Amino acid sequence: MKYTRSILNVSLLAVLIFAQTGLQACQSENRPEGRGAKIVSRTETGGDDIAESRRNAITRAVEHVSPAVVGINVTEIRERRMHPFWRMYFGEQYTPVQSVGSGFVISEDGYIVTNDHVAGRADRIVVTMTDGSKHPAQLIGTDPVTDIALIKIEAEHPLPWIEFGNSDDVIVGEWSIAFGNPFGFFSASAKPTVTVGVISATQINLERREEKIYRKMLQTDAAINQGNSGGPLVNSEGEVIGVNTVIYTPNEGSIGLGFAVPVNRVREIIRILMEEGTVDRNFIPGFRVQAVNEAIAQAYSLEKTEGVIVTQITDRGGVAAKSGLQVADIILSANDEPVFAINVLENQIRYSIKGETLLLRVLRDNSIRDIELNLE
Repeated sequence: MKYTRSILNVSLLAVLIFAQTGLQACQSENRPEGRGAKIVSRTETGGDDIAESRRNAITRAVEHVSPAVVGINVTEIRERRMHPFWRMYFGEQYTPVQSVGSGFVISEDGYIVTNDHVAGRADRIVVTMTDGSKHPAQLIGTDPVTDIALIKIEAEHPLPWIEFGNSDDVIVGEWSIAFGNPFGFFSASAKPTVTVGVISATQINLERREEKIYRKMLQTDAAINQGNSGGPLVNSEGEVIGVNTVIYTPNEGSIGLGFAVPVNRVREIIRILMEEGTVDRNFIPGFRVQAVNEAIAQAYSLEKTEGVIVTQITDRGGVAAKSGLQVADIILSANDEPVFAINVLENQIRYSIKGETLLLRVLRDNSIRDIELNLE
């Protein structure tokens, strides 16, 4: 029994000593400033190093690009659909339709790039800058085929702007950063939304949508939503490599299938719009084709029933005749792209600009030759 009591007494003493020590420690840690409490600085704990380690190529690119990204609010006057009976009494009725999009400044004097489907048919355009200011914008020119438009605001002082990169140098797997105005958030916050992904693929040709032809597109898995159209897709160096334009989605939300018009084509279109206000595609190819069928494939000893064959030269003084294209030529490729169907060739021609050259590879008399179509 004495042994038991000794253990209990020692234990109680130890508990009391520990409790008192702990209480003193807690009181010491919770002393208010000015009573001996030690304030540990960020420098002593390496806080500045930690903050700096959070900065990387992505955050630097975002910091550099964001001031030049804008939100675009558009008002378009559209004809209201009416039954012919009511139209007889009330006449034509029109209603304003509002939409939002994105854009980015490319010059200090206020030129802004966006999509044709954002501003190409606008009756009123208002641009919101990252400083919260709103400016009316003028439509300088638009190209429905490439879905690129150029607008301009009057700037009271030099504006921040973004440099073009080189979309031909884009590497699959490299970082891609999408900026924009999804669902009109920009108007409320005066800040662009930023999403980050990688370049998933390049040189992607999409299905034609009415007059719009999307060729050699950049594919990214950076989230692109409604309202992002017209915003810049940039690389980790803060250079524009594309204009966010199309998403593929079953539910109107991003599923990681976004596409941007390559900036090298954008640069050419913008140059023309600045100088002329419109892109001239007023040329006549001067030939007709039909799809290669099994009989034609056998006659020409083709391995596949693909391609198109020239059936008629429609203009003896036209583009095709001057280039040396002949009836019965089988067109295998156009600008190094295999022509496996008529619509491929049609899109190539429609996408081209007057003055450009379309290189056709044809099969004639069992030999392959290249023919240059000078689209004039």
